Amino acid sequence: MMWRESRVLVTGATGIVGSWLVKSLLEKGAFVATLVRDWNPQSELIRSGDVQRTTVVSGELENYQALERAISENDIDTVFHLAAQPLVGIALRSPLPTFEANIRGTYHVLEACRIHKNLVKRIVVASSDKAYGDVEVLPYTEDMPPLGRFPYDVSKSCTDLLARSYSQTYDLPVTIARCGNIYGGGDLNWSRIVPGTIRSFLKQECPIIRSDGKFTRDYIFVLDVVQAYMLLALHAQEEGVRGEAFNFSGERPWTVLDVVSEIQILMECHQLAPIVMNQANAEIRDQYLDSSKAKRILNWAPLYNLGKGLAETITWYKEFLEQKSTTKC
Repeated sequence: MMWRESRVLVTGATGIVGSWLVKSLLEKGAFVATLVRDWNPQSELIRSGDVQRTTVVSGELENYQALERAISENDIDTVFHLAAQPLVGIALRSPLPTFEANIRGTYHVLEACRIHKNLVKRIVVASSDKAYGDVEVLPYTEDMPPLGRFPYDVSKSCTDLLARSYSQTYDLPVTIARCGNIYGGGDLNWSRIVPGTIRSFLKQECPIIRSDGKFTRDYIFVLDVVQAYMLLALHAQEEGVRGEAFNFSGERPWTVLDVVSEIQILMECHQLAPIVMNQANAEIRDQYLDSSKAKRILNWAPLYNLGKGLAETITWYKEFLEQKSTTKC
């Protein structure tokens, strides 16, 4: 019932998580406004037609006026701040636009929420496990400070600090979500191990691994992330949630080679061995999260293990790439 009465702004709505979050919010009857910078017809938000059921605000995070207008003119009561420059490699190559989008963009969103505190009742800020930086003891727990060192990691550490600052200084109902590597249908960043490996196997090509293949990460299915974000929003005003950060993970770290092997098995492409480049730069070797706080306080647990999530993801990309090939013909 709560979502039917909600007026929601989603930044980053054309991204993988944003697209599926918007779909879920629409299904539950929410009014949804989306902040869209670039019109990408391949985005799940656009190709599914969901965008036509939202109020589109054209603009970017660096434009404070666009954000303030989006909240004010649409009477927004719930904000999901997902928009960011999400790629480690691009952040290394182009730190300035990454900092502009991820840091300036975050304080623009939070400031617009502060100005319209009479409207905005709940805010979910999407952070990352990268915010923790490189630590000696794993898994990451929420009591660890944000200590990013490389450009992307620093941008996410700053995102966390800004969210906490606005919560504690201005009593904004902000919550922070920290996830590991999110995968699922709709991710068009082919440099990532998922979906890059799936596309390679579909093309009968050997997948490329930039690292030595032994880096460990959490992998969490996109629909589990959507569920987590919406749960955070529902409880954002409660003691123990308001102003707090929560880890969400698939509950088991995997090496890159393990993930490629799982995809190999599911797609029956055993003959196509990965090409290991061992060229990764400015990346933390091992990262994985403890999500026991989310289980204890939010009663959250992932619904998908890696095998089940990858199976759905592979099906999505088979249909997507087949449709794209047919369209070209």
